[in-house]
Amino acid sequence: MKKFVSLALVLVLVISLFAACGSDNGSGEADGVSVFKLGGIGPLTGGAAIYGTAAKNGAEIAVAEINALGGSIQFDLRYEDDAHDAEKSVNAYNTLKDWGMQIFLGSVTSTPCVATSAESCNDNIFTLTPSASSTDVLGGVANPLTGTIDVERKGNTFQMCFMDPNQGLASANYIAENNLGSKIAVIYKNDDVYSTGVYFSFKAQADELGLDIVSTTTFTESSQTDFSVQIADAKDNGADLIFMPMYYTPASLIFTQANAIGYKPAYFGIDGMDGILTVEGFDTSLAEGVMLLTPFNADAQDEKTQNFVAAYQEKYGEIPNQFAADGYDCVYAIYEALTALNATADMSASELCDALVAKFTDGSFSFNGLTGDNMTWDETGAVNKTPKGMVIENGAYVGLN
Repeated sequence: MKKFVSLALVLVLVISLFAACGSDNGSGEADGVSVFKLGGIGPLTGGAAIYGTAAKNGAEIAVAEINALGGSIQFDLRYEDDAHDAEKSVNAYNTLKDWGMQIFLGSVTSTPCVATSAESCNDNIFTLTPSASSTDVLGGVANPLTGTIDVERKGNTFQMCFMDPNQGLASANYIAENNLGSKIAVIYKNDDVYSTGVYFSFKAQADELGLDIVSTTTFTESSQTDFSVQIADAKDNGADLIFMPMYYTPASLIFTQANAIGYKPAYFGIDGMDGILTVEGFDTSLAEGVMLLTPFNADAQDEKTQNFVAAYQEKYGEIPNQFAADGYDCVYAIYEALTALNATADMSASELCDALVAKFTDGSFSFNGLTGDNMTWDETGAVNKTPKGMVIENGAYVGLN
């Protein structure tokens, strides 16, 4: 019996040795393939789940495509839920760090990303957030007109989406150039860095352009169900256009409540409103004619967009929004940078961070993605690309002229 047990143990050891040959040696290297641990965080549950789920789905498609190429660089992707809460996002970050995350896709929404970008800075882990657009994510304070960071940034966090000041600037410019409103109301969320960041840059540029802002009202996380006061103020002051730097959930309530009292101004929003057509229980006809800025149009006819939309529909059964495209672009931008660097997964997270920061900012690296062509990043981590104007027509996004 002892001889049989000993033989069995020998067989187990031999099998283990053969299994180890060609497998990951613990450093991410397997048969000449570098498997990088890529972590991401977003709201996969709760009121903002459409953003996190879409970014995660887009990233998953990109990882599947890259891994299917069978090249020397592949990814192991893990996503955690933060329910759009900063404290939960930090906890999720620590879970990913314990897992061995080497590169961080960042948190999807701005307030949680401000918290996790501070953590990734301390750990020197390269971060490319798909859609957290606040300048605070970069660790600096921005001039509201130029978007320039006035203090030294954290150094490791980059954005795939354009910054809040740029959205505010572009919105004011577009409204003025196209004479979209003679009297403008603004409703923004005053306890959210995303909404306030866009508002302040919009207000500064609107004043510069001579736009007539007749009503400015706010709301908070705890008061975003009843907008009767804000709507009444806009209506009583004769606003024929409402600028809405906010996410789609409160926007859908504003459309519904304004319609209930017969008030039908024009509406102009930003990228956080992408998803308004998928709000459960919302009458999407109320969004007809709504204008917004977004870098992605699922109806675009280029081959790259059509292939992505087809893959997304096949896997998830719906049309991808901007956040899905942002997540997809993040993975491919990192992949192209790693390829250019000849990086290997046995490099530490800190070594990878230093190399990727240098590559993204050395002037030689540009990226063509779903959300923009010839994208570059400056030394602050902000992306250089142009927002696109969209209008909702017949239940779909159509490019504005």
